Parts: sequence; C-alpha cells; structure tokens
Amino acid sequence: MKIKQVFAVVLSMALFGSACAQPLDKAKLDQFFDRLFEKNKGMGSIAIAKDGKVLYTRSFGYSEVTETKKTLLTDQTKYRIASITKMYTAVMIFQLIEEGTLKPGDKLDKFFPQVPNAEKITIAQILSHRSGIPNIPPDGSGMQPRTEEERVAEIARLQPDFEPGSKHLYSNSGYVLLGYIVEKAGGQSYQQALRDRIVSKLGLQHTYMGTGNTSTERNESLSYRYMGGWKEAKEPDFSITAGAGAILSTPVDMVKFIQGLFDLKLISQKSLDQMKTMTDGEGMGMEPFTFAGKNMYGHTGGSSTSGAWLAYYPEEKLALAYTTNAKVYPVKDIVSGVFDIYWNRPFEIPGFDALKISAEVLDQYTGIYTAPGAPVKWIVTRKDSALFIEQEGGTAIPLEATEENKFTITTGVTIEFNASKKQMTIKRPQGERVFTKEN
Repeated sequence: MKIKQVFAVVLSMALFGSACAQPLDKAKLDQFFDRLFEKNKGMGSIAIAKDGKVLYTRSFGYSEVTETKKTLLTDQTKYRIASITKMYTAVMIFQLIEEGTLKPGDKLDKFFPQVPNAEKITIAQILSHRSGIPNIPPDGSGMQPRTEEERVAEIARLQPDFEPGSKHLYSNSGYVLLGYIVEKAGGQSYQQALRDRIVSKLGLQHTYMGTGNTSTERNESLSYRYMGGWKEAKEPDFSITAGAGAILSTPVDMVKFIQGLFDLKLISQKSLDQMKTMTDGEGMGMEPFTFAGKNMYGHTGGSSTSGAWLAYYPEEKLALAYTTNAKVYPVKDIVSGVFDIYWNRPFEIPGFDALKISAEVLDQYTGIYTAPGAPVKWIVTRKDSALFIEQEGGTAIPLEATEENKFTITTGVTIEFNASKKQMTIKRPQGERVFTKEN
C-alpha cells in the first residue's frame, strides 16, 4: 500500500513538474509580434529572462523611417525607458543611504531650499511620491533643453499640491530633483554615477543617460505615430526628464538590471524591501503589477508615442522587459498577452480586423468641421469603405472604426460622430473638443 502511495506521489510530482516546465512557445510569441507589426499596431523589442538567463528576444519594426530608408530595430537598439528611469534613480539614492551619505529623513532644503516646503519634505517622501511637489511644470516647451538651474527654478515656482506626507500623488518633478541629489551627494554626474553604481556592476552593455535628443547615429530609436504611415513624433529633450526619465536602454539590459536588483547585487535586502513596500499603490521607485494572478514588481514608462514595461516575478525569478517606439496597441495588453503565452494560458492573438460600416452611414459623417476659436478646420471624407480626416492643406489620415460612430487615429485619440447634431468630438488624454459640420 505504501509503495502505491509513494508511486502516486512521484507520478503526481512528475506530471505537475512537466506541466510547469512546458517549453516556451516561441512560435506563438513570434506570431503575436508579427501580427502587431503587420497590422501597424506597434514596433518595439522584448526580452524574457528566467534565473538570469535570457530565454527569448524579439525586435519588430524600424528605429528610423524616412522616404529613402527604413532601419530595422535590433536587440542592440536603445529605447527611451522613460519613467522606468525612476527605479535606477531610487537604487542610487538607496546606495547613498547605505553608504551614510544620505538619510531617508534628510530634508530637501539641504539641497534645494528654494523649493516650497523644502524644510518639510524628506528624501523618503520624494521616493514614495508623497512630497506634494507638483507633477508637471507648466512653464515653457518640453522640447527645449534646460540647465539644472532652469529646471529647479521651474519646479520652485510651483505651489505644493499638499502638505508633505499627507497624500500620494505621482511626481516626475520630485524624481528630477532626486537625480540632481544623486549628483550633489555623490560628487559625480548622473551619467557617471549610473555607470559606476549600476552599469559596471551588472555588466550592462547598452544603458546610459541620454543627452540632447534621441539619435540614430547612436543606434537610438526615434518615436513614431501611425498616421496612415509611420510619422516621426518629437520627444522631450533629455535634460527635461533627467533623473525621472532620461535613461536609454535595451530590454536585455533591463532584465539584467532587475534580476541584479533582486539578487542584491546593487542594494541590501533592507533597501529592496523598502522599495517594494507599497503605500497607496506605489513603492519607492517601484510599482506593483498583477498578471495571470501573479504579483510582480517593476515600473512602467512612456509618452503618447513611446512606452516601456519592466516586470519581475520573484517566485520564479522571471523578468520581462518590453520597449516600444510606436505605441498603438496598449502596452499593458501586449505584456499581458506575453505572460499568457509564457504560462501556456489561453490567449487568442488579436486579428485587428477593421469593423465594417456601410457607405451610407459613413457618408453621414463626411464634411468640413469647425469649432469656435479652433485654429484649423477638419475635413472628413470617405474612400470606398474607409473614412479619412485631414486639416486643410494637410495629409489625409485613415480612421479605424471601433463602433459605428466611434473611430481612432492613434493611441489615446478617438473621434466620435453625432450625425443628428452634425457634430464631431475629438478626444485626447488632455481633453476633448466638439466640432460642428458646416452647412
């Protein structure tokens, strides 16, 4: 009887183990990314690693598109990782704390007394987005370079959102200041600190702080929108985002970074635990995720056109990094799909087939649309079974139907028609505007 029981246990373990160790379906991952590219739903690169070993990489699309050339993305192409930079900045702050150069309770006025409430704001509060420092400075164009003095002056002109420690509100400005504190407390530039404190320790090959703007001469990817074709989208100068979002990297380097972080090659267990401790859904330079019912750590980043996601599942030492220079299909949906494929969960690769709408319905939406105070008129036309929109004298952009009266142009931009009122509403993340058809 005991022999049968032992055999049953061994058989069960063997079956369970083999289920957990199913080979990664690389063909399905390839099919997923092929579909995204074929349907103009994105371009980018991905890396999956387990136990510090890279299991899968893939790049799809272009780092540069011009009338005369298309440069393919590769595993060595660097991307803006945007707010994932905050993880690197937080790690360096914790290193300085462990060295005794900084303390979590140090006040901001030690470095920047001109910032409102600096005498109350602590390093720990900035790390956890509880400082009250407003998120986005309203002053000037984000495309123009800034000196540290100019950037700090912009932040110092803003009134606090709340008393330090009383609430949580995500603040890029706070991490810009933390980046400068890395320099002041450590006595070296952010670039050199990044190199000495993280890059060299982990043997990273393609990670550094950006200067100026992205350049294909340095094998950095430009950002694009799909407007009936890939059109370059301008991104902010790196001096604007600084310690909050100025690092460039590759997915392979990113999974090495987060594995090294959790292997305690950069900071102590005590510091890592502080980074991981979530208050109001935010850690110290770290964010929580749940995919396939599994709790993970990492960070996200991006603009309206580019994006990045770095996630780590400690129980399996599983790391995933995805970067995109053309954000069309939601990044979270891509990452979720990859995890489903990795764990052999049911996942149907989207077909992205366009919704078919009759010409009679589409013709109700065609015309010239204006709005009081709007600097341009919008012209909506139909060609066969598709709608197009353009500014006067501009290029016609195809609209993709999501419902009978709702269409998208690119990520975050939707257009909704009301034929009975002869209105068209353009909705963007920053707001919406109603246009009326001319008679």
